[in-house]
Amino acid sequence: MSRFTELALAAVLAFGAGVSVAAGKYDGVGRPATPAEVKAWDIDVRPDFAGLPPGSGSVDQGMEVWEGKCASCHGTFGESNEVFTPIVGGTTKEDIEKGRVGAYIRGDAPQRTTLMKVATVSTLWDYIHRAMPWNAPKSLSADDTYAVLAYILNLGEIVPADFVLSDRNIAEVQKRMPNRNGMVTKHGLWDLKGKPDVKNVACMKDCKTQITLGSSLPDYARDAHGNLAEQNRVVGPVRGQKTGAAGSAPAAAPHPALELMKKHGCSGCHAVGAKILGPAFRDVGKRYRDDKGAESALAARIKGGGSGAWGDIAMPPQAQVGDADVGALVKWILSGSPEN
Repeated sequence: MSRFTELALAAVLAFGAGVSVAAGKYDGVGRPATPAEVKAWDIDVRPDFAGLPPGSGSVDQGMEVWEGKCASCHGTFGESNEVFTPIVGGTTKEDIEKGRVGAYIRGDAPQRTTLMKVATVSTLWDYIHRAMPWNAPKSLSADDTYAVLAYILNLGEIVPADFVLSDRNIAEVQKRMPNRNGMVTKHGLWDLKGKPDVKNVACMKDCKTQITLGSSLPDYARDAHGNLAEQNRVVGPVRGQKTGAAGSAPAAAPHPALELMKKHGCSGCHAVGAKILGPAFRDVGKRYRDDKGAESALAARIKGGGSGAWGDIAMPPQAQVGDADVGALVKWILSGSPEN
């Protein structure tokens, strides 16, 4: 468990137990965290591999998982597409031997990839396991995570094609990370006694007594990319400013399909009447309105993902969405996507 997790859980437990906070102001507020809640928090993996669960996965297994759940956003070979930056590329055999990426130091790479920057293989394992796939974070098993990471490491020529990554040999893989010697730890984020990476002087004169929060965008541009408040992944306490056009909210009760959009994260890429990453739902409805096979075709596209119909940006497969919800969304799209 990381120090951050320990402190956070300690605060939760203390708060729940009624420990005096701010001279007793919040006595009795909250409750102790349950073992299940503690376990849900305690999923981080440290650079010394504390917290790493047992498991294993081969490069070949990782390729299968990658093709089904990762390639639509990151490319078949980690080269990415129009959405995300490349994961693989920019490293050499010499980098693996020395532990410092030459192109990163010289600054002559056209783009910095993940394998160029990351110093600890545990960081990759941790992030994949807790945050991927984008549309269904925390859905990969430990073995799937080992396999996907093995595939990425093989693409970067860090491990061979027949390699099986596991909790027993991952420390040896760390010794071959191209930028393993590129981490700086003498700063306040790593060591409490380290030097901060910023310098400033506290100013306590002419302080504002009232602060008004607002967007710096002009009103006409606020909804250029849809409502940002609706474009968060539905995991954790996420927030975003409402940037929809003034008066755009439906006056009557919203259509049930709008709740399905939020529930399944559709609004992260799609809006009802405007293109974001993917097409507007109303544009989809117009294109397929007179197509008798559209209902089954769109349902299959939602479940299986794909690209090409609306440009180069791929749609990840949404296999986690139930058939009933898929059917309801498709019928709503083909009906013109009414908001009430």
